[in-house]
Amino acid sequence: MRRQVFFCLLLVAMVAQAQTARQFTLNLTDDGKAQMVCFLPDSASGKAIVGVPGGGYSMLSNTHEGVLASEWLNGQGIAYFVVNYRLPNGDRTLPIGDVEKGIRIVRDSAAVWGINPRDVGIMGFSAGGHLASVISTHADYALRPDFTILFYPVISMDERVTHKWSCRNFLGEAGQQDPELVRDFSTQNAVKRHLTPPALIIMANDDRLVPPVTNGVAYYSAMRNAGNECSMYIYPAGDHGFGFGTWFPYHDQMLTDLGNWLKARQTPRPDAIKVACVGNSITDGHGIDMATQHGYPALLQGMLGDGYWVKNFGVSGRTMLNKGDFPYMKETAWKDALAFEPDIVVIKLGTNDSKPQNWQYASEFKHDMKEMVDALRKGAKKPCIILCTPIPAFKSSWDINEDIILHQIIPMEREVAREYGLQVIDLHSLFADGADKVQDDGIHPNEKGVQLMATTIAEALKKLKK
Repeated sequence: MRRQVFFCLLLVAMVAQAQTARQFTLNLTDDGKAQMVCFLPDSASGKAIVGVPGGGYSMLSNTHEGVLASEWLNGQGIAYFVVNYRLPNGDRTLPIGDVEKGIRIVRDSAAVWGINPRDVGIMGFSAGGHLASVISTHADYALRPDFTILFYPVISMDERVTHKWSCRNFLGEAGQQDPELVRDFSTQNAVKRHLTPPALIIMANDDRLVPPVTNGVAYYSAMRNAGNECSMYIYPAGDHGFGFGTWFPYHDQMLTDLGNWLKARQTPRPDAIKVACVGNSITDGHGIDMATQHGYPALLQGMLGDGYWVKNFGVSGRTMLNKGDFPYMKETAWKDALAFEPDIVVIKLGTNDSKPQNWQYASEFKHDMKEMVDALRKGAKKPCIILCTPIPAFKSSWDINEDIILHQIIPMEREVAREYGLQVIDLHSLFADGADKVQDDGIHPNEKGVQLMATTIAEALKKLKK
């Protein structure tokens, strides 16, 4: 049996060398208990994947759920890095820290290894799929992957509906008794609109170890409900743990599906001009199905082309006012927008500030707007900042007040713009006679209005290059 295992590993190594220009191992901890095995391809496409093996958080299945993928991935020009992480034994910070360090090293070494730092994904299997989904939903922006691939993932930490030993090993006995911890690390509950990276989920219908419906399907549902990009392939048979093994009856089809998904992903150019769209529900894309693909920032991306990288940092219901009911600058999206280090920032806030419970703090509106501008200009990169006035409130839905928007908020925005030398895009005038460009609530742009917004902002951004 040992000879067979050795022969299989030797065969994998020999085949991988045919596609691999360089293979080496890095220690992720000083004692070498966590390592990253690196496979760099002969012809680099710029894409990289950090692999996270499974094993129920009690061992590492790092052959068929690890190094075995190197041949195929390197053959696609994809750099591949298998993280042999430390097992948690109840201390979840160990595996999380190891994988995050692996991602940091890959991005920091991107120029040397022929990698686009904006095209670094994560691929996890089973419990490793859970760990990959934790990094995708919980990590800070700098360590969050650009895309996520989950093979038959453990998603729930509720041991009644998932693989109980993964739960117990990851959270520990005490953690299993903490409902908030169980909920938070059941990662379908941690998906964030626009912020959680696009995902591909691969499973077999007859999986008897990790139930697909309460795990992989639950993650897909959370992503779809958030309007995030997500695809899912459920093959008729194969049970659990097939990984990249050729014994999986749908192995060839799986590789084709995976390859097509990877090729379809549009990757920002390393030199692309970064545009951050900051705002409330109008930026977020309220009422626009799959706003990630059809909201105004997505349309803006299509109009500007691959010379730009547009990201949506909109959050519904948020205010410019820091004493408002839902302040934007206290959101993860704001933290991410700063970490994005944009070249251009398009700000569209103010609508929710007109509500009575928020406008009682009107005297602080200009101060808080200046605080936002100062924070954006604090770093080494001084982005061009564009202020968009709120569009008209054709109805008083949610107690939004058009009179306050027109006669108080917009004048204050213009005062700040003059003081800081900022460009203003007057969306209010643009929509003034356009009740047909908003949804029935009288507040949010419909598809026609979203198109108008994107066109107007795109024209303004293109003029900046001239």
